[in-house]
Amino acid sequence: MRLAALEAENARLREALAWAEANGTWVGPPGEGIDPSALVRLAPRISWTADAEGRITGLPESWVELTGMECEAALGDGWLRLVHPDDRASVSAAWARAISSTGSFEAEYRMRLTRGHYRWMHTRALPLRGPTGDILRWHGMTEDVHERRAAEDSLRVLNETLETRVAERTHELAAANARLQSEIAERGRAEEALRHAQKMEAVGQLTGGIAHDFNNLLSGILGSLSILQKRLELGQVDQAPRYINSAMASVNRAAALTHRLLAFSRRQPLEPRPVEAHALIVSLEELMRRTIGPSIQLEVRPAEGLWHTLCDPHQLENALLNLVINARDAMPSGGRLTLETENTRLEAGDTTAPRDLAPGAYVRIRVTDTGSGMPPDVIARAFEPFFTTKPLGQGTGLGLSMIYGFAKQSEGHVRIDSEVGRGTSVTLFLPRFVGEAPEEGAVAGAPVAARAEGETVLVVEDEPLLRELVLEILGELGYRTIEAADGPEGLKVVQSKKRIDLLVTDIGLPGLNGRQLADAARELRPGLKVLFMTGYAENAVFGTGYLDSGMQMITKPFDPDALATRVREMFEG
Repeated sequence: MRLAALEAENARLREALAWAEANGTWVGPPGEGIDPSALVRLAPRISWTADAEGRITGLPESWVELTGMECEAALGDGWLRLVHPDDRASVSAAWARAISSTGSFEAEYRMRLTRGHYRWMHTRALPLRGPTGDILRWHGMTEDVHERRAAEDSLRVLNETLETRVAERTHELAAANARLQSEIAERGRAEEALRHAQKMEAVGQLTGGIAHDFNNLLSGILGSLSILQKRLELGQVDQAPRYINSAMASVNRAAALTHRLLAFSRRQPLEPRPVEAHALIVSLEELMRRTIGPSIQLEVRPAEGLWHTLCDPHQLENALLNLVINARDAMPSGGRLTLETENTRLEAGDTTAPRDLAPGAYVRIRVTDTGSGMPPDVIARAFEPFFTTKPLGQGTGLGLSMIYGFAKQSEGHVRIDSEVGRGTSVTLFLPRFVGEAPEEGAVAGAPVAARAEGETVLVVEDEPLLRELVLEILGELGYRTIEAADGPEGLKVVQSKKRIDLLVTDIGLPGLNGRQLADAARELRPGLKVLFMTGYAENAVFGTGYLDSGMQMITKPFDPDALATRVREMFEG
């Protein structure tokens, strides 16, 4: 009800203001009885008029009640005496600008009222124009906005206080963050120092293990050759095969140890090809059964529609046999060994996927036993070289590290899940092969003849003894040979007019490595066959790991018969 009454009173006031503007008087229309002092009662608001030059010409009686100044004293520019001295100049200037621009006037300033105290007032004035557009007079409204300004000032002070507190809090947070970053950096340095110490400890363990194993192997080789030399000097040749076989056995064990070390360091020479994992497991099944013995039940669970994977099949065989042997040793009283294959896709953000394995399609091979299991501290060190929980003399501690290196070099992963007393599960993730897979059941052709048929072979090797041995092996088979001691010398031969049917080159050559030599040779002699000899090959040498057509690789140390067969196979295509 009060709101409706106020709205009705305001409507009458607006009507009175319109009448005053039309008649130049502040007396209301006949019979209405509008009291201008109602403006003061409803709100501290004063309506006034001024001439075209901005001199006040009319004020209501409420002006006296509000300000204590007589209306006659306020006419003209007299009202400015009530404006606060600090605001008077700005108000006068604003009023002058409004008159000269014939626009509107609006200002807020402090004015002294009846009780002698200053309050904030807001004034707004608009010009009243005649038929020709000239300003006839000004009509204005002045109202008390002190409470609003006080509220705004309080809000401003509050905001300034809040901003100060926020700034102080921000400064405190920045200081705390700086301290935290310093602590994190210090912790990072401490962790880096710890990792370095652990790394040096692992290097010491690695070198110690290598020295121990190689000393044993070298002792076997040196002892066998020394005895053989004495027997030959005495003409006792009947025992020669025995000592030769002993030396060869030590050499083969040393070669196997080297390959395992290269596998751990992910720098072994791999020959990746499409592999059907289940077919490979089936081909090893009989060997696995003989290895684990009758007290362990072997179960093979193939996946339907298993994808081909891309890896070195020989290294995969070695990895599976190592896992089977580890499982057998973990079940001395018997148990169950399960080999499973499965297709799997790892999506980005999958929390169950290995952390350092890229999203994509993989073939998963899981080897699970019901043996003794491993505690967490053993799992954490399981892939370290020469770390083993087996008794002294049983195992080298390189089996799992070799599997880890093979999986990583194949762009896959290996994971161990184990619980003491409940068994162990080792899972290999190998990337899916996308492309045309080889026909199932394809069999290799018959062994090829190793004898030469008039071909010429260029041998490039910087190790003189090895180069001499390769030349002798090929020469005994009837091949014509050309030798070069390094890459640049080999390139000169390639650039000559000499016939070359096959390039046999070491990869790690000085000046120009084997791959660079092969590429340059193929530019000059398109289609030239190349056989790389290597005991160490980084991915940088072969790019993504593939050899071009007409290129093959043989791993050092190699048997003379293996070299002869590989060379003949290359000539036979």
